Amino acid sequence: MVTEFQSLSESAPVLEPKPPRSTSCSHRDNQIQPCSSTTVMSNRRVKSLALDEDDYDDYEDYEGDYGDDGGDNELSAEDKEQMQQGTNNVRAALGSAFPVTDNEIQEALWHYYYDVGKSVAYLKNKQKPTPVATKKQMNGSKKPSPDDVVTKAQTAKAATSATSKAKDTNRAKSALAGGMHELSIQDAPKIKSKNIDVLAEYQKNKRKNAANFVVIGHVDAGKSTLMGRLLFDLKAVDQRTLDKYRQEAERIGKGSFAFAWVLDQGSEERARGVTIDIATNKFETDRTCFTILDAPGHRDFVPNMIAGASQADFAVLVIDASTGNFESGLKGQTKEHALLVRSIGVQRIIVAVNKMDVAEWSEKRFDEIRQQMAAFLSSAGFQSKNVTFVPCSGLGGENILTRASDSRSFWYTGPTLVEELDKAEPSTHALDKPLRMIINDVFRGGVQNPLSVSGRLDAGTIQVGEQVVIMPSGEKAQIRSLEVDDEPQEWAVAGQNVVLNLTDIDPIHLKSGDVLCSPLSPIQNIGEFKAKILAFDHLTPMNVDVHKGRLHVPGRISQLVGVLDKSSGTVTKKKPKIVQPGNVVRVIVHLDQVVPLEPPSRIVLRANGETVGAGLIE
Repeated sequence: MVTEFQSLSESAPVLEPKPPRSTSCSHRDNQIQPCSSTTVMSNRRVKSLALDEDDYDDYEDYEGDYGDDGGDNELSAEDKEQMQQGTNNVRAALGSAFPVTDNEIQEALWHYYYDVGKSVAYLKNKQKPTPVATKKQMNGSKKPSPDDVVTKAQTAKAATSATSKAKDTNRAKSALAGGMHELSIQDAPKIKSKNIDVLAEYQKNKRKNAANFVVIGHVDAGKSTLMGRLLFDLKAVDQRTLDKYRQEAERIGKGSFAFAWVLDQGSEERARGVTIDIATNKFETDRTCFTILDAPGHRDFVPNMIAGASQADFAVLVIDASTGNFESGLKGQTKEHALLVRSIGVQRIIVAVNKMDVAEWSEKRFDEIRQQMAAFLSSAGFQSKNVTFVPCSGLGGENILTRASDSRSFWYTGPTLVEELDKAEPSTHALDKPLRMIINDVFRGGVQNPLSVSGRLDAGTIQVGEQVVIMPSGEKAQIRSLEVDDEPQEWAVAGQNVVLNLTDIDPIHLKSGDVLCSPLSPIQNIGEFKAKILAFDHLTPMNVDVHKGRLHVPGRISQLVGVLDKSSGTVTKKKPKIVQPGNVVRVIVHLDQVVPLEPPSRIVLRANGETVGAGLIE
């Protein structure tokens, strides 16, 4: 259906400053929900710092002091770890002889979002003797805040520099209540770019192939269990951790969910037994470094599945082979997910026929599923050479890393799931195009990185010290440091999963779905576009939600321009009143607000909780 489309590899809440110490929440399809977030292996469950309405009530009453009453009891586990690490770093920087208590260090760290440098500067200047003030000055002044102390010290230092520099710094002044002297603010030192020839370095750099794959399928097909078993067999998770998950699962009567909990880290996911947001994990084979994108199967969370699929090089479609479940899955999300990943640009798909142990390793059942799915995937636009089938059992581990030991499985002699994954060919990416990255999450990266974003580079290259533009706000930021697959690096290229630690930007200008791009060739904000759409459902001039990765915005199909011939692309019917499912139509879409989109971006259209179409912006 979508072979005429060109192949193209492809909002969280705003980060609010100074949240209450106990705030810890995760992004769930633009909803803020409390959670207890833990990190397993390289699993990244990114924490947003936004506040919900209840948090604002807490914030008004919050005193924010580390007093003798042991205020750090309000900290989350991660904040406690950051606070302890920061305390040690500040103590080391100040020296053992410096007269300061742990409470004073922790108060400074909290005020400066765990920034060790600012905390050290504040504490040092706090100890300096101040000149005796006149009675008039004492009557008109108030106790300075930590920001005032550091700012005053910076101002004094700036005064010794060139006159022109002093004039620039004096422009940033703040008048404080009670007659406080005006203070000028000196910008933090800029990180200088090394002007690395990133493309040349990338070509010289020898590393394993890297690939992202999204795991899709109907709810309860066993996707998370299958991937948890794969990670366990590949030693990416140890026996002790798995035993812990098994005990916790048995405690709530869900002992078979232990493998799934390797990926499903959220408390709501575990309680409901379904994946809600995209879970990521990494593992390596001899040939390739893989990133798993475990997508939710439930229909309520299809937008999160779209976000995961947009970052994938290929897909693993998990089918439940047990009697009745395969058929119900076909009526559910199995077909929708397969159509979506193809429409988004995924060309290769591995069909993991799961729960074959429940189906008693019936060859007849496997052949029946393979024939039906092969016919459907062909009609959806997948070429037969890019579709493979592997019978397996996620719970028992058969045909995942090692071959099935069940005597009833003798008829299958093909590759295991891991062997099939390892056949992934290196994907080509637009390295020489202008920088583009859809922001997946905004979060506090750690003690030294109070503001970070994560995502996958869609195009171009990036390096430390480089300036970037965030759209749609148009605000600029600088790359303070970056990580590729959780490892610090000087540069990154299209196709890599990165964490970018930013400076020189207010967090109110950052949210999931924003596009980070090159200031020399920024993406444009648009409020209307023309697109070629494959209809999944009946299409009329109607209200729709437009999705591209984490970006989604409400809009309206304002005009059906014409139905297109699938092979030639010529118009066969102009201005139809309604378009039947399976047809390709050119439409004009008006958006409720301007967003950063450009051709040939692949988009998905949804209405009333259903996917109604997908296609390409022209």
